[in-house]
Amino acid sequence: QVQLVESGGGLAQPGGSLRLSCAASGNIWSINAMGWYRQVPGKQRELVATITSGGSANYADSVKGRFTISRDNAKNTVYLQMNSLSPEDTAVYYCNADIRAYLRGVTNWWGQGTQVTVSS
Repeated sequence: QVQLVESGGGLAQPGGSLRLSCAASGNIWSINAMGWYRQVPGKQRELVATITSGGSANYADSVKGRFTISRDNAKNTVYLQMNSLSPEDTAVYYCNADIRAYLRGVTNWWGQGTQVTVSS
């Protein structure tokens, strides 16, 4: 079994910053892509950013230049540095990862989500 545990969400003022972390644990042989998605009530979950095991990153247009995704492969952890936050960034942020378990294939996993609220 695998767990993805997110942390770092909370309340930020417009123009402020937050840093999200997501640590994977459990039956892990290797981790391929990791990423962050977000969802607001009544809307579909949307991609924020992804990063490959080699460090290549991809961003939604709405966060380019403001958010930075990174990962520490030794710690099985992915980060999302969010700067210049706006109220439109308010959402539940979910961590996602493609994980290969020992003696098994690759499975996609989701974290439980962490709330980010941007408000003055």
